[in-house]
Amino acid sequence: MNSFGRIFRVHIFGESHGESVGIVIDGCPAGLPLTADDLLPDLERRKGGKQKGTTPRQEADYPFFKSGVFNDKTTGAPITILFENNNTRSGDYEKQRSFPRPGHADFVAHEKYGGNEDFRGGGHFSARLTTGLVAAGAIAKKLMQGVTVSAQVTAIGGETDLEKGLQNAIDAKDSVGGLVECRVTGLPLGLGEPFFDSVESQIAHIAFAIPAVKGIEFGSGFAAAKMFGTQHNDMIENMEGKTTTNHAGGIVGGITNGNELVFRIAIKPTASTPKQQHSLNWETGQMEDFSIKGRHDLCVALRAPVILEAATALALADLMMLENRIPRIWK
Repeated sequence: MNSFGRIFRVHIFGESHGESVGIVIDGCPAGLPLTADDLLPDLERRKGGKQKGTTPRQEADYPFFKSGVFNDKTTGAPITILFENNNTRSGDYEKQRSFPRPGHADFVAHEKYGGNEDFRGGGHFSARLTTGLVAAGAIAKKLMQGVTVSAQVTAIGGETDLEKGLQNAIDAKDSVGGLVECRVTGLPLGLGEPFFDSVESQIAHIAFAIPAVKGIEFGSGFAAAKMFGTQHNDMIENMEGKTTTNHAGGIVGGITNGNELVFRIAIKPTASTPKQQHSLNWETGQMEDFSIKGRHDLCVALRAPVILEAATALALADLMMLENRIPRIWK
């Protein structure tokens, strides 16, 4: 439900406007040097208000270790990390409660949980919870020595000129989606299994846990459907598995082939848009005009790269531990 991983396992918790959000990390090797400073660079990248088009909500996002770390080293016990929520404006959500936001989880959460859900700021469905994912991802990155995970926004609203794509949304007074590409270098050959535990399956599983992700493709992805086999096949150059091209994105048969891992995700436009919409008022039972107030991301894709890096690192660290490529006691 709220957990991911088999050996390196994470459990996410909290609500957007609750007291805190956080993460529990189980299976982290004992003896890994770890302080808040190790997590802060990635947490800083995730923050809103750092660039045009992101939410003005500002939180300190300082990681409070509640268990699993002693004398600045991991103990081997579950690591619990809390992040306080201090800059909340729950009244914005009280005012618009009668309109479940189209494209958001408001309606389905209300139906699934019988109206008991915390709706403030999206509650448990909020991207605020990715703070914990980013923290856990920073630890996973530290465990994977020699492996580099990096992601970047490659398009906004169909424009590769990111500033132009963002400005189009500003001019339209609307939200906008985007594409994010992730690349991983230094992975060993042989990670993953065929079928259900393929590398694609594991990465896709956790990638879709990132709010607003609506699609994923590896290597050439959907463009492969337009290619001949001789165009798409990656010719093998040597016994290390190096290939002349990388249409497969570094994965064949669900297993890493020693080349760079490359994949992309599609991020939908933020559901909370100030532009007037016509949808259900569940108090009157009628469709009515309304607009959404409050502090929201114009383009949530702008904050997604570090979250995608974290999700990817969590999946890969778990796969590496399954292959005994990460020791259970750090030295």
